[in-house]
Amino acid sequence: MAKEKTQTAQGADKPLKAAAGKSTAKAEAPAKSGKSLVGYAKAAQEFFEQSKVELKKVTWPTRQETVKTGVAVLVFSVIMAIYLGVVDMALSRLVAFILS
Repeated sequence: MAKEKTQTAQGADKPLKAAAGKSTAKAEAPAKSGKSLVGYAKAAQEFFEQSKVELKKVTWPTRQETVKTGVAVLVFSVIMAIYLGVVDMALSRLVAFILS
């Protein structure tokens, strides 16, 4: 019986808390969502400030690393193109042989 009273008392508090939370959320929503021109400007400013901070954390590759990885990508692309071309030609000939 004591549990029922406790649950009832806790249940009675929930709607009040939810209603209080919703009213403050609605009051803050237009400012945060940026529906006004000022809101858009503040949001854009905050975005660019955070982007600047994050870009300072980036470890940028050196020119030598960039060239090496670029060459590796080109070599891999050429190898894959040759491989896929050979497989395509072989399958085309196989289908032509089967159909003839």
